[in-house]
Amino acid sequence: MVSEKEKVTPEEREAYEKKNLKKIPVKDIKVTKGMTVDDMLKAMGRAGGFTAQKLADATDIVEKMNKDKNCLKILSFPACIMATGTRGVLVDMVKNHMVDLIITTCGCLDHDISRLYAAYYKGDFMMDDALLRENEVSRLGNVLVPDDCYGYVLEDNLLPLFDEIFAETNSLTTHEIIDKVGEHIADTKPKGYQDSLLYWAHVNKVPIVVPGITDGSFGCQLWMYYQTHRKLRIDLFGDEQMLSEMSNDAKKTGAIIIGGGISKHHVIWWNQFRGGLDYCIYLTTAEEFDGSLSGARIREAVSWGKVKASAKKMTVEGDATITLPLIYAGVANRLL
Repeated sequence: MVSEKEKVTPEEREAYEKKNLKKIPVKDIKVTKGMTVDDMLKAMGRAGGFTAQKLADATDIVEKMNKDKNCLKILSFPACIMATGTRGVLVDMVKNHMVDLIITTCGCLDHDISRLYAAYYKGDFMMDDALLRENEVSRLGNVLVPDDCYGYVLEDNLLPLFDEIFAETNSLTTHEIIDKVGEHIADTKPKGYQDSLLYWAHVNKVPIVVPGITDGSFGCQLWMYYQTHRKLRIDLFGDEQMLSEMSNDAKKTGAIIIGGGISKHHVIWWNQFRGGLDYCIYLTTAEEFDGSLSGARIREAVSWGKVKASAKKMTVEGDATITLPLIYAGVANRLL
């Protein structure tokens, strides 16, 4: 039942429609020769529907976030896209100072380091997985990762490096360990080093925090190192302290959140203590109906105080290997 108080009068409805509706007409997309990605995004913004509009709005938000000199810009993402060419977009964002802080998963480190020293290959979602295993190849979606391009590469390069990293101390945060790996890449300059996220994060002083550091090959190498160095400690509280200080010291905060899980939650968690994010876009393929963190839209975070009600925010449904390059291309065209 709707109470008398909740009923909307015809006059109120008309006033609302005059104020909020029928203001911006839908415009057809016109594809022209020489059209840029940014041109297409702007055309999508005039088109009115459906995810095209969201993609255009998200691009505008990222542009505003980067123009706001008082804004701490945070990027979070899962490991999988680092195994694809989208790695190049993430690297360019850091290289071009569009990111001040990264929160990600252990696999991001695995793939970035592995691809410095070996190649990944194009595959197919429907390949014979048993046959792949017989040939010592792992499948990540439609990307192929040979064993000798992954685990062995990390073991050969990380274990000796840990001796250098922990030469003067037994306790470091994840962002300190990762920065030292980036420093090593900068010093040794292996082939393709300028394609490395860890390299550019070190050069531009962008801390990379990995809350679940043991959940991947990099973390497994740390565990193996621990077998002969029992005083080794990973200072996770030091990471959290830095996140708390960075978010609270910032006049404004904004985030590009790709996918869900621990990386997403770490971004919004620490921002609740400062009243919420001021800018936020969320790129996801997850569904909302199951109540999961990954499926939760940005609007849900408003109820927790993790995103401000007044924030410029947008959730874009779709594969981030499509949506992120388009958004970055649009913003780069406007700002670089």
